[in-house]
Amino acid sequence: MSVPDIFDRTARRLRRDRAVPGFAGHDFLRAAMLEGIEERLGAVTRNFADVLDLGSFDGAFRPPPGARIVRCDAGLSFAASVGGVQADEDRLPFADASFDLVVSAGVLDSVNDLPGALTLIRRALRPDGLFLAAFTGAGSLSTLRAVLRDAERDRPAARIHPQIDVRSAGDLLVRAGFALPVADLESLTVRYGDFGRLIGDLRGMAATNLLVGRTALRRDTLARAAEAFAARADADGRTPEQFEIVFLTGWAPAPSQPQPARRGSGTASLADALRRPR
Repeated sequence: MSVPDIFDRTARRLRRDRAVPGFAGHDFLRAAMLEGIEERLGAVTRNFADVLDLGSFDGAFRPPPGARIVRCDAGLSFAASVGGVQADEDRLPFADASFDLVVSAGVLDSVNDLPGALTLIRRALRPDGLFLAAFTGAGSLSTLRAVLRDAERDRPAARIHPQIDVRSAGDLLVRAGFALPVADLESLTVRYGDFGRLIGDLRGMAATNLLVGRTALRRDTLARAAEAFAARADADGRTPEQFEIVFLTGWAPAPSQPQPARRGSGTASLADALRRPR
């Protein structure tokens, strides 16, 4: 059964193409994601030979020394700029067991079939292959959401993408068949001098509204949103915006991995333990 599209695939590709020339001026969020991914990767004591950078943007992710890397992006211009492959994350063209490391930063929050994409990623990994990802999750852009709601008054429209919380993200890893799944959260607060800078950053990182059936914002609505944004400024005249970064870690199953104990195999009684004197 096909999954109905939430996001406009064509608009997503075009906006990624539009972001290419100026992306370096708006890459702070992805840079924070890559820093977190690289920290997690640095704690893994094994070698990786074949790496997939999924949602490569400008190719800023640095593969482990000696590894071969394939870069893939939904936008043609980003893919072409790094010699990569153009493909949507839920329509990957790679054969099973092609990679022993897949990294994805900043794209999974706008994939139509995220469970399907995670399953394809797990299948593209060799046994005991590692998946590391980061994306914006629930609680992100809370200020923008509030000021748009205020600006549109009695007729608020869907402007902010549906967001995944950290618990649901972990459940998705399990559903996709990953072993040893971990989902955790880091917060990033950015203080803006005006509403236009926030909108400019979102455009520059290809993170504006991609919902199917979206409608354009009217000028009077934008003006009211800008006023509401400015009214939330702190004593320094800056308004904080929140980005919640969900990090995912999962392994392709392999016989060598730690396995949970068989149900009923325990030798100690919980009741006895509770009765023991302290």
